[in-house]
Amino acid sequence: MKDLSPMLGDLVGSRMSPKVISPSDDYFDELYDEDDEDNLESMENHGSLITHLLSQLRIGMDLTKVVLPTFILEKRSLLEMYSDFFAHPDLFVDIAEQKTPKDRMVQTVRWYLSAFHAGRKSGVAKKPYNPIMGEIFRCYYDLPGEKTSSEESGNDGPVPWCDKSNVAFMAEQVSHHPPISAFYAECYNKHISLNGYIWTKSKFLGLSIGVHMIGQAVISVLDHEEEYILTFPNGYGRSILTVPWMELGGNVTISCPKTGYSAQIEFHTKPFYGGKKDQITADIFGPNDKRSFCNIKGEWNGIVWARHSQGLTQNEVFVDTKSMAVIKKQVKPIDQQLKFESRRLWRDVTYNLKNRNIDKATEYKFQLEQQQRDEAKQRKESGTAYETRFFHEVGEHWVYDKPLVKRLSNGAAEINEAASCDS
Repeated sequence: MKDLSPMLGDLVGSRMSPKVISPSDDYFDELYDEDDEDNLESMENHGSLITHLLSQLRIGMDLTKVVLPTFILEKRSLLEMYSDFFAHPDLFVDIAEQKTPKDRMVQTVRWYLSAFHAGRKSGVAKKPYNPIMGEIFRCYYDLPGEKTSSEESGNDGPVPWCDKSNVAFMAEQVSHHPPISAFYAECYNKHISLNGYIWTKSKFLGLSIGVHMIGQAVISVLDHEEEYILTFPNGYGRSILTVPWMELGGNVTISCPKTGYSAQIEFHTKPFYGGKKDQITADIFGPNDKRSFCNIKGEWNGIVWARHSQGLTQNEVFVDTKSMAVIKKQVKPIDQQLKFESRRLWRDVTYNLKNRNIDKATEYKFQLEQQQRDEAKQRKESGTAYETRFFHEVGEHWVYDKPLVKRLSNGAAEINEAASCDS
């Protein structure tokens, strides 16, 4: 894709301060206050309901079709939660800025290890809303210190109202059984994108709940024609009878088929006795190497340290999520959103959860879920296939319809065609 940069460079335009949706313009921001801890409580306060629910479960049972009580919900959709992977957008776009394949793999690992802590909003584990079919969530992130175009961006990407210097994000619920969410992010100016999907499969484990995150994501660094394929850790809700808390566990991989660089990361679950929470270890390998050139360990929700096989003999700070500012996502106000966008779709549930009106929240939640069941029944009776909005299935994978690589290629072809006509 290197040959595209000169031709597209003139299209970026002049620069000035970015257009930002301020909290005062988005009255619904209060309902999504990410620092809100006022509803932290023990499950013991709902003892009879929890006991009744557990009496219906058995070890290993798939929880996909189990209706969980509304009071354990997190006041936002799972689709919005996935956008938190990009709460440090500068680390993501810096992958494309690195000069060597080795440095790009190291930066990919650095971004990956920073991508989980922002999704943990409180000390008590809460369950996000299960997205309904066709639901979407869109937002964008400003890059720290990056100026934006003074002219209309003409953005034809996933978030048309953002600037080409922003990191744009879109997610869509593309399947209900099994529950699959597809998501896509890009920074147009940096020529980097990510396309991913996750199938969540929940199981009852006794005193905890396990959520298997089945799927993958592919980071495309277009100017180097590289792809970085990564997988996801599993999630666990522990101590569900008292004060539930969340942790990640399992082995994940990051690999670049073109360069041969790879990484192996293990998220360690807390031992039953002693030990620390949120621990990770990782190794980064060069092409065909059995010995890593970088060893990493630490806390994904805190400080992660790295030791290189060459150069520094002491550990250096690799990621420090305690000192890194989380960039606020920019979301359109509710009254400007489409009816199937997450915050507008779930706003009555969210409002009543915020105001502790659990019965009313449950009622609105049931209405949404019943609507989904009715629509599925109508499609079945009429023999109509469901059509996704922005993603399509390729084999076992879900792909965004208009990825950056396709749009850049089409744009370059149009420029070449215009140039040939002029000559």
